[in-house]
Amino acid sequence: MAIYVDNIRIQWRSRKWCHLVADSLDELHVFAEELGLKRAWFQKNASYPHYDVTIEVRAKALRIGALKGSRIQIISCAKKLKLEQADMDSKIPVQISLFDMEL
Repeated sequence: MAIYVDNIRIQWRSRKWCHLVADSLDELHVFAEELGLKRAWFQKNASYPHYDVTIEVRAKALRIGALKGSRIQIISCAKKLKLEQADMDSKIPVQISLFDMEL
């Protein structure tokens, strides 16, 4: 299992941003917490699940064990994470509305 960070450097709000991904969602969230990222910052509904990180946080991620992700590696992780997230979402119970029930 590994954590990967790309070097895309998207300009947004006067900063440059990259993507943090992993081989699994659990591993991604644990590493993000180690970086000091809030779970609320997790991009669950983006084109693929990931955390956006500034280039400064990218450098810290690399120092504490993340790997530089190639385009192929990032895409591979993105596909796995998307499937894992969809599987998790499908297991969330749907709340039943009292108004839809016949008494």
